[in-house]
Amino acid sequence: MVQDAARQSAGDDGWAAALEVFGANRGRLFGIAYRMLGSASEAEDIVQEAWLRWQSTDRDAVLNPAAFLATTTTRLAITAATSARARHESYVGPWLPEPVDTSDDPTLGAERAEALSFAVLLMLERLTPTERAAYVLREAFDYSYGQIAEVVQLSEPACRQLVSRAKKHLQAATARAVSGREQERLLTAFVSAAQGGDLEALERVLAADVVSYSDGGGVVRASRIPVFGRLRVAKFVRAFHERFWQGVSISTSQVNGQATAVLRQGADEHPFALVTVVASADGIEQVLWMMNPAKLSAAVPGGR
Repeated sequence: MVQDAARQSAGDDGWAAALEVFGANRGRLFGIAYRMLGSASEAEDIVQEAWLRWQSTDRDAVLNPAAFLATTTTRLAITAATSARARHESYVGPWLPEPVDTSDDPTLGAERAEALSFAVLLMLERLTPTERAAYVLREAFDYSYGQIAEVVQLSEPACRQLVSRAKKHLQAATARAVSGREQERLLTAFVSAAQGGDLEALERVLAADVVSYSDGGGVVRASRIPVFGRLRVAKFVRAFHERFWQGVSISTSQVNGQATAVLRQGADEHPFALVTVVASADGIEQVLWMMNPAKLSAAVPGGR
């Protein structure tokens, strides 16, 4: 009986220790998975699977728990990203990343804010899952190339090439970006003009080659094709301004590290859409309408 009790106590202590280690690393694990997948819900699934694997492994044989957990999470995310690409290609209408509230950054666990903006997340979709992993580990979490090589199971020179290639792909999304203050100014001006259906004011803030993406996922009414060009986007926004903005309350929140308009309607004031912009010195280059209800909960403070 005494031996059984001692064994039970050791088991409880071992479980508590495993939970403590995992809890200390959970934010980083979510941050890796989210950046690679662009989906908070899928990232949570990856983190949960990493926890199950951590529970079932021989933890006494693990010399570096943090490295083990990050490696497990990254490899799971690489596999998930491969299957996610096919789902995104068959998605109803434009696919946009699932937004997350970063006003306090309580769960993303990043030492830096790299690879969180919508512009970068959209560009990451064009990379292979392994390129994505190498870039995220290097740029968002400052992993050495040796560490990255161990995670993705490639040589260190190959990992350097992966990160270099990813940076070249992403240069367009980062080199032309305006400051956060200017992005917020342009967003505010856009929302104001959109509410009033002011065609001239809309054209003033839009770049010549602007694109409007609406992510309704086939669940709510939204444009299923992107709208291209300054005049077309301005006319598109003006065309539905009376019915879309009626009775809508607007607040601004930090979502994915950038100012985003949160649109609420109805007695419960639950968000029905998020609107943000990607901007350069030429004006707004992308307008992102996130309206799929399944994607909005993670962007509401305390919603996850």
